[in-house]
Amino acid sequence: MKPEKKVLFILKERHTSHSNFMTISSGLFNSASFVVDMLNKNGIESHLVEVKDNNAIDREVTKYKPTHVVIEALWVIPSKFEVLTKLHPNVEWIIRVHSDIPFLANEGVSVEWIYEYMKFPTVKVSANLKKTNYELSELIGKDLVYLPNYYPVGFFNVTQPRPNEKKVLNVGCFGAVRPLKNQLIQAIAAIKYADLYDKKLKFHINVARVEGRGEPVLKNIRSLFENNPKHTLIEHQWLTHDEFIDVVQRMDLGMQVSFSETFNIVSADFVNNNIPVVVSDEVYWVNRLFKAKTTEVDSIVNKMRLALLTKTFKGQYLNKINLFLDSVKSQKTWVNYFKP
Repeated sequence: MKPEKKVLFILKERHTSHSNFMTISSGLFNSASFVVDMLNKNGIESHLVEVKDNNAIDREVTKYKPTHVVIEALWVIPSKFEVLTKLHPNVEWIIRVHSDIPFLANEGVSVEWIYEYMKFPTVKVSANLKKTNYELSELIGKDLVYLPNYYPVGFFNVTQPRPNEKKVLNVGCFGAVRPLKNQLIQAIAAIKYADLYDKKLKFHINVARVEGRGEPVLKNIRSLFENNPKHTLIEHQWLTHDEFIDVVQRMDLGMQVSFSETFNIVSADFVNNNIPVVVSDEVYWVNRLFKAKTTEVDSIVNKMRLALLTKTFKGQYLNKINLFLDSVKSQKTWVNYFKP
């Protein structure tokens, strides 16, 4: 008789200079937490831990005694598995990739490490996007495990009342500042939309995580608003998920017109709280009505107009239904993997 599945999710701690060196919430942490909660509700014992580095993994595995360990993202050096697989020969290890190939290109070790991981018989690699999973499987010549994102949708979520500021437009373009997040053109489009409709724009971004040569992006966004003083750039530090949801509920619109995504939890947070969004084709689960071209200001402006118009007849529920259906499929995929 096979033992009951017991799954340990391991993340690397994240710190910022604004977090007083305490662990802060991240999209990766929230994503893993949602999956852990879902698995536990389905009778698959699961637990999530954060560790400082590679050297802390053995201690956590020894303590929890899992049958499976899911390493979230590419941060464990492959040679570490020479030790870990010998210390824990009955554990199946799953390295879960959260980036599509264009984003992986910016992580210099990604391809090398994925090939190295696959050399260990008890180590598997998983991409959280089906397309990426297929493409990497073809490249490596071995099947990857497909384990997608899961998001708990609340159909009865109530959006908190916001101040009645008819002449103010609050737009949230949240997430780490990176070139592939494409934030500058979204800021330009938001200013153009606000000018067209005689509104004062408050454009909200995160500044605690500037990554992957994102410093010039942030500098340009700041300069844009310095030269358009009618509008305001509001810079947020990194927040816990609950604090972030409070901010989301004060927005009129969310923007995620990114060059590369595999799921985009920020968009899911907006949709789950009944706030309209404008995204790119990369956010596959959002209704096509709200997908703009990544390099065309007017395309983004037109989709902003449509997204904000749909507030009057609850058009954002098209996105919530899509998100819910995607989560149903995701839950089935995870449960079937651990309860075949």
